[in-house]
Amino acid sequence: MERVVILGRGGSGKSTLAAMLGTVTGLPVIELDKHFWGPGLEATPPEEWATVQGELARADRWIMDGDLGPYDVLDIRLRRADTVILLDYSFWPCAWRAVRRSRERLDFWLWLWSWRRRSLPLLLKAVAGPAGDATLHVLPNPRAAAAFIAVVKARQEAEAGTS
Repeated sequence: MERVVILGRGGSGKSTLAAMLGTVTGLPVIELDKHFWGPGLEATPPEEWATVQGELARADRWIMDGDLGPYDVLDIRLRRADTVILLDYSFWPCAWRAVRRSRERLDFWLWLWSWRRRSLPLLLKAVAGPAGDATLHVLPNPRAAAAFIAVVKARQEAEAGTS
């Protein structure tokens, strides 16, 4: 696991999982929202976003968290990924986290509401394409994410013990 893409519904905890995974693995974490959204939540144009992602993905090791929904140019980072983590959490916990986190625009709420029906099939298709060789982990809830982190941590500790 050297290049990890984390995707999922808004409010699912992508950034939290990325930070935890980065701590366990030592991989640098790249929070895509910080690179994508401009002042006033202005979206980066697709051509420019593809260039920015290409530059970020050139590194040998990273964790990129972010699902930018209809604004995203996903294949750039998927081509480089060896691991894809998809957080397929239900609507209500994600909505609750989003409300607690900040005020969101209407387009965010529409995306959040329709994510499983509209975005998830597109994400799975995209992962099967450019990231076809990557290992896909679909985590249905926070317990599964915690278990995933525990397995990665145990594997890291075992590898460190044999070195």
